[in-house]
Amino acid sequence: MNVLIVHAHPEPQSFCAAMCTVATEHLRAMGHQVRVSDLYAVGFNPVASAADFQQRHNPDHLVYALEQRHAQANGTLAADVRGELAKLLWCDLVIFNFPIFWFSVPAMLKGWIDRVLVSGVVYGGKRFYDRGGLEGKKAMLAVTIGGQSHMFTSDGVHGPLNDMLKPLLQGTLGYAGLSVLPPFVAWHVPYISAAERGHILADYRARLDSLDSATPLPMPSLAHFDERMRPLG
Repeated sequence: MNVLIVHAHPEPQSFCAAMCTVATEHLRAMGHQVRVSDLYAVGFNPVASAADFQQRHNPDHLVYALEQRHAQANGTLAADVRGELAKLLWCDLVIFNFPIFWFSVPAMLKGWIDRVLVSGVVYGGKRFYDRGGLEGKKAMLAVTIGGQSHMFTSDGVHGPLNDMLKPLLQGTLGYAGLSVLPPFVAWHVPYISAAERGHILADYRARLDSLDSATPLPMPSLAHFDERMRPLG
């Protein structure tokens, strides 16, 4: 299996970085091919702008998604976007490795999503959910968070973590056609002992061992909707 790990944490010595290292080493030991995009380490530019296009279809008015389509068709996407998109299309599984910031992803990772999930390749028109451009591939979140697990239950103060992350799990990854595996969560990371962190890393290795048997999260299917996206029946 080809695995891409998109890692987004500003501190190289963080526990999140340790998770990235563990996943890389463990998956390679299992015989998988692994590539890592360490966004902070390479200074990835997270800002979607007209500079992403070496040639513009409409130089007078920027419609980013339409310019993405034009640039992809004509080979004029910015070099860093082309490189990341090539890795995304190469992989069978993409793991997003990051800390939860404000119920969401770090800005660096949001920028990767904005720039690399290219319209016309990943999505466009009625190419979404089970007809999305990344259909047949899998995705998983591997996240660290300061909160404790009981805070993210149905009756917890924040509600379920998957509900919090729905814009990413469904609105981004599922929308693009990916089969989204349940997230792996490292809870309460800044406040636990080294021994507890070691247990989390052991649990993460066990999760990586069971990727093939993991049941994806439920996502909408366009087979249940008509041409105007109204429910059938």
